[in-house]
Amino acid sequence: MSVKESCFEKTGVMIDCSRNSVLSVQSVKKLIDVLSKMGYDSIQLYTEDTFEVNNEPYFGYLRGRYTKAELKEIDAYAVKRGMELIPCVQTLAHLGKLFRWQPYGNINDCHDILLPEEERTYELIENIFASVAESFTSRRINIGMDEAHFLGRGAYLEKHGYSERTPIILRHLQKVAAIAAKHGFNCFMWGDMFASRADAEKLPIPENVELVYWDYYSTERAHYEENFNKYEKITNRIMFAGGAWTWFGLAPLNGYSIAASKAAIEACKNHGVKEAFFTMWGDDGGTCSPFSVLPALCAISEFARGNFNEADIKKKFEKIAGMKWDDFMVIDSPNVILPADAERVCNPSKYLLYNDCLSGMFDSTLTGTESAHYAACAKSLKKATECGEWGVVFEPVRLLCKVLAIKAELGVRTRKAYKEGREQVAALVESDYMPLIKLGKKFYESLKSYWDALYKPHGFDVMDYRLGGLIRRWKHVAEKLTEFASGARDKIEELDDEILDYLGGEKHEGKAIAYNGFASIFSVNSL
Repeated sequence: MSVKESCFEKTGVMIDCSRNSVLSVQSVKKLIDVLSKMGYDSIQLYTEDTFEVNNEPYFGYLRGRYTKAELKEIDAYAVKRGMELIPCVQTLAHLGKLFRWQPYGNINDCHDILLPEEERTYELIENIFASVAESFTSRRINIGMDEAHFLGRGAYLEKHGYSERTPIILRHLQKVAAIAAKHGFNCFMWGDMFASRADAEKLPIPENVELVYWDYYSTERAHYEENFNKYEKITNRIMFAGGAWTWFGLAPLNGYSIAASKAAIEACKNHGVKEAFFTMWGDDGGTCSPFSVLPALCAISEFARGNFNEADIKKKFEKIAGMKWDDFMVIDSPNVILPADAERVCNPSKYLLYNDCLSGMFDSTLTGTESAHYAACAKSLKKATECGEWGVVFEPVRLLCKVLAIKAELGVRTRKAYKEGREQVAALVESDYMPLIKLGKKFYESLKSYWDALYKPHGFDVMDYRLGGLIRRWKHVAEKLTEFASGARDKIEELDDEILDYLGGEKHEGKAIAYNGFASIFSVNSL
């Protein structure tokens, strides 16, 4: 089937380049090559502040921002391959990194939100549009404006008094849309701040603005149908954004992404949606490669054409990616402890890595099968790492599994040894902690090589702090256990604490859970 037979007039993808990992120019080009073969016709680089802006030296400062020259290079490459590179910025919220710099303190409402109705705010937005106009051929732009939940509750409240959020956003949107029109842009924006209201109704959305209904949280068509009905009460200009899940740790969720997207696309067809794109977010670290969800992206493109034949999709994937579908899908396995997990949102590979060995808040979720599961995953992933083109994506995932084969249940084994006596603790240090520390270092080196191959160097400092701290913690725990084993320490108080069930007494029934947010995974005492 040809691309024209898609149920959408335009189908694209969006890559998060704002959560530590900024994809290198060469990696973006490689992704464009693959996506164009799959039938996609547009790509967005989600850049909150990671691009060069005229007259704003602190905008994206030290963050690996794309220069205008780099964006022009990517744009030209996309055009040659029949793809539209669409700028994707933020003009209201999600600008927390920007507000670290004093020059922007006077236009911060609260949290990560710009202060509307300030001259300097619109000067910044003018500079953003002027810079984007220089760097991109496309005259369509994603202006963001999502999740500004505390809008009007900070400096705006002090200056203007209380106001409902919707009128503030609408006034702000009118000004942003006018600046966009001045530079020849048509806009689309995330629609959640309007659709989240209890009383959905027609709103005065500017003519050059479309709303994006974004949703990746259900595998039920009825869920999407209900929300489309809500959006249609607000405007008749609606786009859809689904998700290829890359934002729950190093390993992706292809299986869930496919199931959710299938339901969403069926609802899109029913509501006559003409354009859709699929996001690859990088929440909480940006460690998961956009290349890791190629199976999901291939399936999504085929679903849009009405092709739901699994065997046919697998053949097309192998032809494009040069690797068998089933061999590639093993990259999901770190999050699939039970078969049912394949189409669920869960990320044990992340929270079990950072779960503390002494104060393990997630120990109650374990079933006793995790160590064997991760040992098997590491073996299965070995074949994938030997694939020349994609091996760099699989290798850190393989080593993560080798680490988790020891680490996943280590807290439980540590408590058991502590109760049994000093000899058992000494043996555990030698059999588990010492090998874990060595493997942790190998995993870190692999992740560093992976980052160097795919991303700009900026942002890896976050991984240095996280993995460096994690390995240091393992060393410290081993030291405490050794002191206890030798009799130099009478007890380990953390191991005398009872571990309560994380879900408050619910039965886990062997199911992994979903948990994101680094700080509270790393330690129950994190600030």
